[in-house]
Amino acid sequence: MALLTPLISGFIAAFIGIIPPGLINMTAAKINLKEGKKNALWFVIGAVLVIFFQVYVAVLFAQVINSRPDVVALLREVGFGIFSVLTIYFLFIAKGPKTKKSKIKKKSKESRFFLGMLLSGLNFFPIPYYVLVSVTLASYHLFVFENNIIFTFVLGSVLGSFAVLYSYIAFFGRIEKKTDYMMRNMNTIIGSITGLIALVTLFNILNYYFS
Repeated sequence: MALLTPLISGFIAAFIGIIPPGLINMTAAKINLKEGKKNALWFVIGAVLVIFFQVYVAVLFAQVINSRPDVVALLREVGFGIFSVLTIYFLFIAKGPKTKKSKIKKKSKESRFFLGMLLSGLNFFPIPYYVLVSVTLASYHLFVFENNIIFTFVLGSVLGSFAVLYSYIAFFGRIEKKTDYMMRNMNTIIGSITGLIALVTLFNILNYYFS
């Protein structure tokens, strides 16, 4: 398998996973506005370093899961339940997020580097996300669990993560109004995404048991 495929797949997966406004990318943008690009880049480097290990662990975990069709089926059922609950919560229960102006004091580049590592480490979403991505790609024969392929996929994910975070730093002033709109409608956006994932997961479950 050509190394270009896992590299691009990792890049696209990271782009999709990080592009919605969240704690890490919005913090990077705010640090850039308050303290300058240098500190913001150190924050991004710290965050991306943790993402590297998260993606690598996720792919290794996916390798074990991929060899057990029964475990994959069980995870699909659990995932369907989780995404269904999340869809109901975000579309019908959750209240809209309140925008708060946070003050960021001037800090050293070292503190911003470790802050990036801390916030990224507290974000557990990448592990199940990349497990799902790598297993799905493997099912379509776009990914194989070999060391060079795994490393290339992880590298692509790191490059994609850095590209998105750097874009928030470089272009936040231009997209600030759009991100405000997205934050006001974030519950609807997330609920729609989880609803779509739940439907796809349900289709795969039915296909597994009745095909």
